[in-house]
Amino acid sequence: MTEDRLYFRQLLSGRDFATTDPVAQQMVNFVYLIGDRETGEAVIVDPAYDPAGILAVLEADGMTCTGMLGTHYHADHVGGSMMGFQVSGAAELLTHTSVPLHVQADEAEYVKKVTGLTDAELQTHGGSGSIDVGAITIELLHTPGHTPGSQSFLVENRLVAGDTLFLQGCGRTDLPGGDPEQLYQSLTKVLAKVPDDAILFPGHQYSPMPSATMGETRASNMVFAPTSAEQWMAMFG
Repeated sequence: MTEDRLYFRQLLSGRDFATTDPVAQQMVNFVYLIGDRETGEAVIVDPAYDPAGILAVLEADGMTCTGMLGTHYHADHVGGSMMGFQVSGAAELLTHTSVPLHVQADEAEYVKKVTGLTDAELQTHGGSGSIDVGAITIELLHTPGHTPGSQSFLVENRLVAGDTLFLQGCGRTDLPGGDPEQLYQSLTKVLAKVPDDAILFPGHQYSPMPSATMGETRASNMVFAPTSAEQWMAMFG
């Protein structure tokens, strides 16, 4: 697969879409567009705040949405109602086009509760697996901890990690379904397969830079400082 064939864009909420939405500006979520330039197919990762605006970016690039990928069920990623606020997302995108939302099976009930989507609108996956977008293969990595069915996506040496891992820090574990022990295992075992030269693309811009190599992240991010599960739990549990 040539690098030129991969279509990959990182969009920042409040800047690249949802430009008049104060919540989108405050939450600084990243949305990712991943596809095959030759076939024109693409998926949207975490289509929250402004589905029509995100679709417009795709269409301006000559791409067509063929699916959605949800990193986890929180409304700032897939839309819906949560903790007293309402965010447009996957459900509203389905008023424009009929495509599935790919989620981990452990996340399905949470996603349905928050978004109002039905089983028929979800494509569930168990553990690791992959989906193809044209000739581009996206590997699905089940990385629980922030939520039970959090998942990350590995495509051509790029890791889209949602709220599992940021350039500095990681997702919190004190929200419904959070589990610090699981997050430790996800960071140190599941993501261990991701090489140091892979580029980390997080779910929020919580650092000055929007991305970094996994090697840089492992060297500088405090979540990799503990050398055992016991140390991790003492620091982050």
